[in-house]
Amino acid sequence: MGKHTAHIVWDWNGTLFHDIDAVMSATNAAFAEIGLEPITLARYRALYCVPIPRFYERLMGRLPTQAEWDHMDVVFHRHYQDHHIRCGLADGAESLLAGWQETGGTQSIMSMYGHEDLVPLVRGFGIERRFIRVDGRTGPSGGSKTEHMARHLDGLGGIAAGRTVVIGDAVDDAVAAAHVGAHAVLYTGGSHSRESLAEAGVPVVDTLAEAVAEAERLVG
Repeated sequence: MGKHTAHIVWDWNGTLFHDIDAVMSATNAAFAEIGLEPITLARYRALYCVPIPRFYERLMGRLPTQAEWDHMDVVFHRHYQDHHIRCGLADGAESLLAGWQETGGTQSIMSMYGHEDLVPLVRGFGIERRFIRVDGRTGPSGGSKTEHMARHLDGLGGIAAGRTVVIGDAVDDAVAAAHVGAHAVLYTGGSHSRESLAEAGVPVVDTLAEAVAEAERLVG
């Protein structure tokens, strides 16, 4: 890596934090509550989208009622809390974060995981010092990252959107990046299939090392 002044906004779940097994377990527990059959990881990645109720519509053939959504959301988060403690950082994440910081780049986290849960989790991995800002979701779950990303970028203290690259595992990360005028790189290790990520029209990679290399290329 050369010396640079670019900024990376990292997604957390499915990107830096390799939690897809916990997500699948929690998703199938939520589905079971309303009589849906379990789904495979391949099917999950092929159909996943936000807002989350629309994802459930793809599986159920209809939007869940408000009562169904509220119940499934509670069940999902309860099971996720039980399972995510066995998950770790994605391969190579720690060294990539250190390397980016040491060569002059800045980085932050913008996640749709609840803020009060996110911060201690990041701190527990000993990587909090790598970021100039860590923001999780505030307010209801299940929606888009778009407005959260706008607030996040506003809070970065004058970092230019054109020198910013969002790295995430969902098409919504690319949508949120476009909303604020930033670049995006999408990673196949989380919620989406490569085919669905490709529809976003931004670079798609299979490793976080490739994602960082693409970030350098985009703002180099």
